[in-house]
Amino acid sequence: MRAAPTILHLDMDAFFAAAEQASKPSLRGKPVVVGGLGPRGVVATASYEARRFGVHSAMPMGQARRLAPNAAYLVPRFSFYRSISEQVMELLGRLSPLVEPLSLDEAFVDLEAGGVADDSASARAAGERLRVDILATTGLTGSVGLAGSKMIAKIASEEAKPDGLVLIEPGTERELLAPRSVRILPGVGPATGEHLRRAGMTTVSDLAEAGEDELVRLLGRAHGASLYLMAQGYDDRPVVAERDAKSVSVEDTFDIDLHDRVRIRFEVERLAERCVGRLRASGHSGRTIVLKVRRFDFSTLTRSETLRGPTDDPSVVREAAGRLLEAVDTTGGVRLLGVGVSGLADYTQEDLFAQAGAGAEGAAASDSASASAPTSASVEGAGGDAAAAATGASAVASVAPEAPEPVERHWAPGHDVRHAVYGAGWVQGSGVGRVTVRFEEPGSEPGRVRTFAVDDPELEPGEALPLVGRG
Repeated sequence: MRAAPTILHLDMDAFFAAAEQASKPSLRGKPVVVGGLGPRGVVATASYEARRFGVHSAMPMGQARRLAPNAAYLVPRFSFYRSISEQVMELLGRLSPLVEPLSLDEAFVDLEAGGVADDSASARAAGERLRVDILATTGLTGSVGLAGSKMIAKIASEEAKPDGLVLIEPGTERELLAPRSVRILPGVGPATGEHLRRAGMTTVSDLAEAGEDELVRLLGRAHGASLYLMAQGYDDRPVVAERDAKSVSVEDTFDIDLHDRVRIRFEVERLAERCVGRLRASGHSGRTIVLKVRRFDFSTLTRSETLRGPTDDPSVVREAAGRLLEAVDTTGGVRLLGVGVSGLADYTQEDLFAQAGAGAEGAAASDSASASAPTSASVEGAGGDAAAAATGASAVASVAPEAPEPVERHWAPGHDVRHAVYGAGWVQGSGVGRVTVRFEEPGSEPGRVRTFAVDDPELEPGEALPLVGRG
């Protein structure tokens, strides 16, 4: 714990939705919901206008549509959000060498390590300057919390929302926390909160009064002891600049259960390619390939295979994922598929013999996975030709031609387009062979809407335009 509020927590305000409103003038001041738009989609972010109707993140999209039927529902544009996040993280890096990103829109900063703050006045000045710089650079707002610990700084930024700054003086933590719900503390989710409620503890002061021994009895040594310290307002976790990734994964939920084995195999191969793309972008390779399958009855299976050495070769990952799929019964239908790589390293094993060995051992690994597969589901939680041949990629070649081909171009709501005559715009919706586009840009007046055939040769996917700095 620090004697000065020199730990800063930044949380961008309704980040995805705010970015969409800033890039689409016709949506400013209106309810906007970003997330998966299929029947099984969930809300990623809701604008503050949408939150007034009760819409919030992680809510099923169907429920959100019932609460706010007139909101704009958009598919996420993660590359666009990532580009804005990079600008924000660069500004944080100017404040201190110790920046701990938690997500695209959230991070801790150690102001003391950067020499920009050593007391309340200098910390507040740094926080206010950061908010001004973020707005000028990105056109978006962020909320800032300042405190002597990470836990309290995060609570402060939540109280500052939207577009504010809250500084909590060290020494006032217990008074601040006492009347709050136990759910405000890190590590207290719905299950733990309900367990504590049944024991008669609903506020942080209840935890402090119960004592460490009682919390250890209820929650176990590690969790109970740490929760007791946090209830006292104590949190000595440092800001850590590097958060090593433990795994890289991608997954897709399908609007309609998949039954066709060829289509399922094709989707697994596609996910493997995407996973390797992320793996390479992060500068890693990995040894363990993981396949995740959620079946029609919501049961979730995971299968894994560990290679002799780490790899970032898409053919190796693709073939390993395919072998794992052979050990899974998908006859009842599949609603979700995922491919991941764990056991990460910051280099690639250049031993082709080791990678070829994975192919040679494939049949044995698949048989072993089948033999050891549990009878009941466990509930959740392109390379060179030589390498492809070594891993048996010929099996992929025989399947790929049978993969389903789209019958028409797909235009996702919210995504950028460009028309040869009308210029830049974004998709408002599509269906029945038509696509509706609103032509406008960041900084322009709300634009006009026009409708085209989905295969109009003058309409093509476009690039996201910067929110500031044009004109």
